[in-house]
Amino acid sequence: MTWPSFLLLAAEAPLKLPTYGGQAVIEGVMMRGKKQLCVAVRNPQGEIISHSEPLPPRVYDSRVSNLPFVRGLILLWDMLVLGMKMLMFSANISLEGAEEDGEEPVQLSNGAMYALLAVSLAFGIGLFFVVPLLLAHLLGGSVHGSFGASLVEGVIRIALFIGYLGLMGRLPDIHRTFMYHGAEHKTINAFESNAPLEPESVQRSSTIHPRCGTTLLLFVLVVAIFVFAAIGTPPLPIRVVSRIVCVPLIAALCYEWIRFAARHIDNPVMRAFMTPAMALQRLTTREPTLDQLEVSIAALKAVILAEGLEPAPLVVPRAAPAVVSQLA
Repeated sequence: MTWPSFLLLAAEAPLKLPTYGGQAVIEGVMMRGKKQLCVAVRNPQGEIISHSEPLPPRVYDSRVSNLPFVRGLILLWDMLVLGMKMLMFSANISLEGAEEDGEEPVQLSNGAMYALLAVSLAFGIGLFFVVPLLLAHLLGGSVHGSFGASLVEGVIRIALFIGYLGLMGRLPDIHRTFMYHGAEHKTINAFESNAPLEPESVQRSSTIHPRCGTTLLLFVLVVAIFVFAAIGTPPLPIRVVSRIVCVPLIAALCYEWIRFAARHIDNPVMRAFMTPAMALQRLTTREPTLDQLEVSIAALKAVILAEGLEPAPLVVPRAAPAVVSQLA
């Protein structure tokens, strides 16, 4: 799952490195830059297949999309849409050659994709915000004050989240996706430290990165404790609605914090503050293999090439399947 990391391309001399982010997909990695994204996936024959496309200018280059807090809402939603599209691409690549066994490529219309996103968001908000509220409400008689009630709800919420990640990581397919998540982090860390983008060199980098979506989600869960405490304890239906309505606003606030923290992560105080949150990434990343790092590096190099920062071709992209063309 990953989620957002975001981009600053400076034109000052000496050249500052652009900020890249991405997410793991099925047997691959998506990388996103300032203007382009690329997904690289290893097919069943062992080949790396890539697809690049420009990011929508209306989302990433407009004045509105650069406004603090507003940009968080816009970009987080857009990354959910892009992430879903690239998951469909990677699923189709992983099924190459499987048609003979009766498996068909994944085909989703725009309407079906948005419906799937809506269901996924409803499930996430329901599990991690509404269910903790209802459980905390059952304990209402033993909890005094709005902050106490919100704290109990928050503890339940965080425990559910950590337990969910821990259980998901035990599933073989998810475990492998977490390895690609680790490959994504290692590749970005290597790039940002000017290390050679070769699997053996990138392998020495960390699987932990301050802009990870896992860290963002943990901050959302913690900040929600204080926001919901300020709302107080109105009737239960109003509290349920507040959990649904406030989640995007809390996410936008935490997005701004993650941006700020990532820019100042070399500060010892900031690093100490961020370390517990970043430690949670150990649940969503695993040490990748050299083959997986090769895929992640191919995705990043394709973005670098597409944005004109590398003179030589680094991957040979292949046209995306029809499903991606339909959704673009």
